[in-house]
Amino acid sequence: MTPALPALVAGFSFASPWFLTGLLLVPLGILAYLLVQLRRPKYAVRFTNLDLLANVVERTPNWRRHLPAALYMLAIAALVFALARPERDTRVPREEATVILVMDVSGSMLATDVQPTRLAAAQEAAITLIDKLPAKFRVSLVSFSTGVTVNVSPTDDHQAVKDAVLQLRSKGGTAMGDAMMAALDIARPQQPAVLPGAAPTPTPAPSGNHAEELPVVVVLLSDGANTAGNAQPLDAAAEARDLSVPFFTVAVGTQEGIAEVEDNAGRLRRVRVPPDEETLQQVADITGGNFFSAPSEKELKSVYAELGSRIGYDTEQREVTYWFAGLGAALVLVAGGLSLAWFNRFP
Repeated sequence: MTPALPALVAGFSFASPWFLTGLLLVPLGILAYLLVQLRRPKYAVRFTNLDLLANVVERTPNWRRHLPAALYMLAIAALVFALARPERDTRVPREEATVILVMDVSGSMLATDVQPTRLAAAQEAAITLIDKLPAKFRVSLVSFSTGVTVNVSPTDDHQAVKDAVLQLRSKGGTAMGDAMMAALDIARPQQPAVLPGAAPTPTPAPSGNHAEELPVVVVLLSDGANTAGNAQPLDAAAEARDLSVPFFTVAVGTQEGIAEVEDNAGRLRRVRVPPDEETLQQVADITGGNFFSAPSEKELKSVYAELGSRIGYDTEQREVTYWFAGLGAALVLVAGGLSLAWFNRFP
């Protein structure tokens, strides 16, 4: 298909835009119609018996006389658009992809500023996300607190991932950077092992059946700053950018959130646990993803629902010629029908 040129009509582009010059027929047709209407009184004057004329023409057709002509002009415009092969952005379901869900289960996720707790709300919202994904999507679950756990490797068994999400429990610090690196390890194409002294295996030709060729996105949910682990979130984000793995980040909780966390002596202390929105925003910006702030349970669920829609679909340009062709044909039929019904002529 010829590449679409810039749209001349909002929301549309055209594969054959030169046909749009046919739109000149519309103003020319309107001008011709007006000239004909201006000549009508001259013909009426030739009929000198005005009393008889009043009996012959019972009533003036008024606006109805002009409606079929207006519909014909619109039909011409619609058919010209059809000839230009209009295209527009259309959401198309993706066939396959891998979504890595990275969830913060640190002690601060027990804060109750999001009811009933941040973790419980996040778990319910994660189920919403998984339910939004197409059945062929592979999903992986990574949880992190002081350490990192790969709870579920990429699988199309969505129920297994949902079961694992519901089993998460909060405790410890926040090793966000390490969790991001674990997600990248899952996303990174796996190279076959080479035995010492063996000749390297030639790189296989691309094939749509290889899981590593599927697009990968990471959904990262956290409510606090990086406090544990070795890797820094922004360093991991830079590596994700090199691997073309976007991170959709979600900051859960409010700036006034308070949680009871255990200190080094094993005592519970009430501390403020505001989400680190700045870091999560930077991670999304660096990797080409999007950042969402979800301070309440309702907003968190809506964020995950939106993420499910974004991750589950691609935007492609699709030709919509049939829209305009159908509209043009319908307008011609309506205009012709009105002419027959009102004036006994077609057109």
